[in-house]
Amino acid sequence: MFKLFSKKAAVEELVAPMSGKVVQIEDVPDEVFSQKMIGDGIAIEPDEGVVVSPVDGEIVQFFPTKHAVGLKTKSGLEILIHIGMETVALNGEGFEGFVQQGDRVKAGDKLVSFDLEQIRERAESIISPVVITNFDAVDTLTKTTETSVKRGESVLLTVKMK
Repeated sequence: MFKLFSKKAAVEELVAPMSGKVVQIEDVPDEVFSQKMIGDGIAIEPDEGVVVSPVDGEIVQFFPTKHAVGLKTKSGLEILIHIGMETVALNGEGFEGFVQQGDRVKAGDKLVSFDLEQIRERAESIISPVVITNFDAVDTLTKTTETSVKRGESVLLTVKMK
């Protein structure tokens, strides 16, 4: 069917926000993520304590405990980066934030640093999900087939918007 005013669907590439081993979302040790209750995506078991922005966009949520960051791209894609499992209970200990809500960031900009060993010892898990939270706006999601990724360089997810 011919559409007179068809608009091209946006395609977003998300670079890895952390370096480490790729973990499928279904294997995240938390049902909220593994059962995709807040969206689909992928996870990383980080090998260093640095988180960068996976996209050009805006910080729409930065938890006071610095364990999670929400971003939104110009095309409307919403992304949640959650550092570890049950890390909210650490009340920000071991985390340092470099952004605040409302900031505009570019892919690769540093968002958070964290003490990987402290988190490994005190949290349920260091596995860190990267989730598309407005999955109803997604047409297709392509996940990396790599087993490990490098922050700011490796393409982690490719998303085609509806």
